[in-house]
Amino acid sequence: MGDFDTDLWSHPRLLAAVSEGDWGAVFRTYRRLTGASQMKLGELVGLVQPDVSEIERGRRRVTSVEVRQRIVAGLGIPPERVSAAGAEALPVPGLAFAGTAPDEDLLARVTNAVDGSHRVDSATLDWLDRLLAEHRRAEDFIGSRPLVEVMSQQLRTVVNLYAGARGPLAERVVRLAAEHAQFLAWMAQDQGQSADALAWYDRSHEWALEAGDADMAATTLSMKAHMAWSGGRGRRCVRLAEAARWSAPDTSLGVQGMAAQMEARGHALSHAPDDARRLLDEAQDLIGRAAERPEDEPPWMYFYDETWFTLQRGMAAMHLGDWQGATQHIASGLGALPAGYRRDGAWYRACLAHAHAAAGEAEQALAAAVASAPDASEIGRPHAWNELHTTAAVLLRRGASEGRRLAEVLRTHD
Repeated sequence: MGDFDTDLWSHPRLLAAVSEGDWGAVFRTYRRLTGASQMKLGELVGLVQPDVSEIERGRRRVTSVEVRQRIVAGLGIPPERVSAAGAEALPVPGLAFAGTAPDEDLLARVTNAVDGSHRVDSATLDWLDRLLAEHRRAEDFIGSRPLVEVMSQQLRTVVNLYAGARGPLAERVVRLAAEHAQFLAWMAQDQGQSADALAWYDRSHEWALEAGDADMAATTLSMKAHMAWSGGRGRRCVRLAEAARWSAPDTSLGVQGMAAQMEARGHALSHAPDDARRLLDEAQDLIGRAAERPEDEPPWMYFYDETWFTLQRGMAAMHLGDWQGATQHIASGLGALPAGYRRDGAWYRACLAHAHAAAGEAEQALAAAVASAPDASEIGRPHAWNELHTTAAVLLRRGASEGRRLAEVLRTHD
């Protein structure tokens, strides 16, 4: 914009907002002065429109150094206009480093790579890939809490490897860091730590873009859509799921299917049954096609199959008040769910109990809730545990004696 840039960043309100690090005010003032839409602003700074809106309204703070740098570069803010306070590097919440050491051979290999005396090699990264895959599987069974510190330490190791990486290996290190950040985001989300989860998803998204990993970039947006769904925000869920598809059109069929079913769940939450069912059918088609070529799917999509999708249909049916459909789909999915998915089993049994209760099937609701309670208490807090309390409340409102019995069961596990 030439001379206009100079005049723009001399504007008193804009200058004050930048100096104070008030990025919401920066966005509002910039758009007012330039006439840019939120979508256009998002294109300039590398954010999707829902996130631009959240920052503008003050509902979300910009805590990521990378996001702040993209805003400064994307809007052409002169570096001298950014105050020390506004440029301060804030850490990602919840990053604590303590954990177990690898075996001696790997410890020596990783240590040498980190201190720069040797370059990073493929064998080290292969090992870290396998370790991440094993931790993902472990989290399905033992829950997220025991793994947070271990995975934080593992991410620190990955990030430190970057200095010793060259050529394609450097890109692979960034890609691996994005996967670790996404996993940490999911674990924070699982524990109800929404702010931490959003910060980690942002970090993962940025690293995925840097590494050219469209699958991970889209996945982080789908998982943020999942967070919106969990918070009862159907419209935001839809927008983020849509963004996962249009912002990264070259993703795998499975990643596309994940975004489509998240969009469907957002429509179901907003009581738009036609859109929800249309997108569920589309997602199922994508899943079926993805199953024909599993080697094309990224490693974190290991759980995404017909069983998991059947459970998602049940969740959408719950939002639409189709209690019979919900119980059928969830019960069918649970019947095929492998024993290794202990945390998910607790969650979906709690949802099955809720659906039975809402359908007036008190005995079945109690049976499902009692089956869920031990794992919901141990590894399913807060989500599965809260769902069981919701089920008890539904039964009590209906005057069913099973509600009091369930409340007693929950007290024994509290």
